[in-house]
Amino acid sequence: MNPDMMKYMLIGSGVLFAIVIIAYLILTKLMGKSEYAQIKKLQQGTKAETFSLEILYQKLYITYMKTPFIKRYLFKLRRRLEILNIDDEYNTRKDAARILTNAILILVPIIIVTIIISKDNILLMSILLIFELFIVDSMVDGMVDKIDNKLLKEQIDFFAEIRHAYHEYNMVEEAIYQVSLDDEKSVSKQGEKIYEILIADDPETELEKYYDIAPNSYLKEFAGISYLTKEFGDRREQDNSSLYLKNIDNITQEMQIEILKRDKLNYVFQSLSIISIVPVLMLEPLKNWAVANFSFTKSFYNGKIGMIAQILVVILTVVSYILTRKLKDNGGVQVQIGKSEHPWQEKVYKIPLIKQIVNSFIPKPGTKEYRKIQKLLKDSASKSKIEWVYINRICLGILTFILTLILSNILHKVAINYVYTEPTTRTQVLGTLSEANQIKAEELTEQDNYFIDRLKGDLSITEDDVKAEMLKSKYYESEEDQYFEEDATRILDKIKTVNSEKMQWFEALLAVGLTVIGYMAPIWMMMFQKKMRQMEMENEVMQFQTIIVMLMKIERVNVEMILEWLERYSNIFKEQISRCVNNYEAGAWEALEELKNEVTNQDMIRIVESLQAAVEKIPIREAFDELDADREYHKEKRKATNDQLISRKGLIGKGVGFAPMIVLFVGYLIIPLVFIGLTSMSGAFDQLQV
Repeated sequence: MNPDMMKYMLIGSGVLFAIVIIAYLILTKLMGKSEYAQIKKLQQGTKAETFSLEILYQKLYITYMKTPFIKRYLFKLRRRLEILNIDDEYNTRKDAARILTNAILILVPIIIVTIIISKDNILLMSILLIFELFIVDSMVDGMVDKIDNKLLKEQIDFFAEIRHAYHEYNMVEEAIYQVSLDDEKSVSKQGEKIYEILIADDPETELEKYYDIAPNSYLKEFAGISYLTKEFGDRREQDNSSLYLKNIDNITQEMQIEILKRDKLNYVFQSLSIISIVPVLMLEPLKNWAVANFSFTKSFYNGKIGMIAQILVVILTVVSYILTRKLKDNGGVQVQIGKSEHPWQEKVYKIPLIKQIVNSFIPKPGTKEYRKIQKLLKDSASKSKIEWVYINRICLGILTFILTLILSNILHKVAINYVYTEPTTRTQVLGTLSEANQIKAEELTEQDNYFIDRLKGDLSITEDDVKAEMLKSKYYESEEDQYFEEDATRILDKIKTVNSEKMQWFEALLAVGLTVIGYMAPIWMMMFQKKMRQMEMENEVMQFQTIIVMLMKIERVNVEMILEWLERYSNIFKEQISRCVNNYEAGAWEALEELKNEVTNQDMIRIVESLQAAVEKIPIREAFDELDADREYHKEKRKATNDQLISRKGLIGKGVGFAPMIVLFVGYLIIPLVFIGLTSMSGAFDQLQV
């Protein structure tokens, strides 16, 4: 290379390097004065130097958001968590990712175990995998309920601190603000929200909005009592105690009773859900054990009857699990926001042809049947419209009919396959075949299959036809063959079995019967829900009594306001109370009289009669004076009622939860072993006598 050129290149490189250094120094100086430097300074000390689960969950949340199937389920989950983690996006994402991750970690091993156990039975494996998805969904609900229970327990300490703060500041909003400064507790977010409501320009409107998103009724009561106290002022009782603090004590006692109730329910039902699931996972291992140790049971477990028994155990397990979950329901986070306002049933109903079909099933408005369905929807607290219910019924009926026909076809194939593959012996075997005898049995099966393939399909076939075909084959030389008669009878039985394995009239009738059961299942489930709500009726009335005790001593409280509070916290009596509130302006006494005629609970009727007295005759405080006087009695009665409720639910739950296990061991193991064993022994003895 030219020396001058080399010289110029070195000089140019040096100049370029100097320019880069100068530019770097200038940019560093500028960035030191810019917002970038301030951001970097703020970031110092905030980055986790070690592994952090919280950061991992935030990253997992973003990953789940990009995963198609999981994304939809994540949105459904976070709608419930948004109510608990009010205005806290960070915790909502963390809890959603944590719960979903735990569900996946539980689901994946169960799926792997299921596939390993039932790999030889595709039908059973498919049913189990679908069932396991449903189980994990229920487990996720349980995880959300745990967060709700944690919030409820935090409220006990929160209200205790409110008492001390109120003594110090003597102002409702200031006391709530000071206690809510603790960011470590989930309930502090709720306290901040209530504080913002109390200092808002229009607190009444903001309070109504909060009622729609509050995680539980106790926070609603606290927010409402705090608002009324701030608006109308606190008052002193005869013993110089604060009415506001006494009302907080009442709410705290309600929460303590509810926490005890939930803890007892969790204790009673903690293992029942698992016990109801275990049988479906034990089907294949139990079958393999029985066949390995008692070979004479092969005809049962590998045949059509064994498959039917497996399916019945699975169906019973599904029903038992659903009922157990319904029984355990402790009234935790009941979020209707999470449910779509336009479900798939509504979209299906908009299709003109389907709409006409569905309408032909729905009873005519005004008829007895129509009123009966509408009443059942209300009594079971179902949010579905009657059209949606009938779409569910029709779809479930059609699906049941189709699945029954498919299942019947599969069972026929199982029975035919068993005939073609089961090793055949000429003598009754009680134990396990030796390797040599196993080979001979398989060869005899192949020999029988030869004749089955040639003669199957002829429904009028006789033993003579079989013998004629046998004589034409290479397997038999003459009728004098030692096993000729015996083999002819056996082959004829197999041919008849193969010929008979097709759709029969009674199977079609069974499909129709199961279709009716599927069609009625949504109605039966609503009836079960209604029964469960009736068991909770007395508990709700006692909650009404507590609300009235809190409101009756507050100035400017009237009957209409009490009704509005009862409507807000009601569940079982919501429809009746809502109707009373709507008709109140037209005539208070008449609206209350209509409410009294619609309810059957005696304590609720007594409350309505006291409200009627407060409308025209006496002040509210005097109308409900006995509630305050008998406060301790009602509290003890409520505890006793909860104990009775838990005892009844536990008794029903144990019967329902253990049913699949009992059916599995008695119906699927013991009875087949005893019956088939006795039959096999009887056949063996007959052969010995011959």
